[in-house]
Amino acid sequence: MSTRAPVPPGPARTSPGTLSRWLVPGVVVLVVIVLVAVVLALREDPNRAADDGAAAAATQPETATEAPPGAPPGAPTRIEGPPEIDLATVERRDPDDVLALGPVDAPVTVVVFSDYQCTYCARWSEDTFPVVLEYVAAGDLRVEWRDVNIFGEDSERAARAAYAAALQGAFVEYHDALFPGGEPRPPARLTDAALSDLAGELGLDTARFDADVASPETIAEVTRNAELGVELGAFSTPSFLVGGEPIVGAQPTQVFVTAIDAALAASQAG
Repeated sequence: MSTRAPVPPGPARTSPGTLSRWLVPGVVVLVVIVLVAVVLALREDPNRAADDGAAAAATQPETATEAPPGAPPGAPTRIEGPPEIDLATVERRDPDDVLALGPVDAPVTVVVFSDYQCTYCARWSEDTFPVVLEYVAAGDLRVEWRDVNIFGEDSERAARAAYAAALQGAFVEYHDALFPGGEPRPPARLTDAALSDLAGELGLDTARFDADVASPETIAEVTRNAELGVELGAFSTPSFLVGGEPIVGAQPTQVFVTAIDAALAASQAG
């Protein structure tokens, strides 16, 4: 049995049938007007539709990247090195580079531009980095890490800590600990004391670690790496160069596998 309250008296209402008879012709007329306007516009400029479509496509996000708060308007979302820079030469192949993994003469090098407060960097490190390390273990790949520190002092402090750990041969272990479970550590766990405690948990010499974190040599190297990222336009993280070819964002692991395999094949063919 219906319990709906009675409708209070008010102005007379149009019946559904009457409303439909008025509404449908009105909608049809409106649609026709819009279609005529579109046809006339296309006659005036036949390339307009294609241009508009291309512009719309250009505004769609290509990949999952992370840009810092307050990034400059129009900052590039991909590595686009200036014309005078050969992207392939960014690979340092320095035998003394403690942030590098794999043989100096490996057929292919991956340069990683990352940030220890970047969510997508953490996700890539959790999902894809272990697969990349399999190529390193096989001697087919060299990985060179470059922290860009676009998120500020906490990122820069973490990068110095990772470098200090690398000086004790524990870069991968410390790097992974900075991204526990594929998530960045919160700023409260990126203080000098927290980073030193983390080194102790990993069995490192904390006195040496603390000295290395604050050393001019560490600061200079971390600054040099960050400046390289800025120079190349790597404002979104993570960004990569795989055999000199750019990849932007925490793409699926298979994207990197395909790119590395292609670069290896090209090196063998050459």
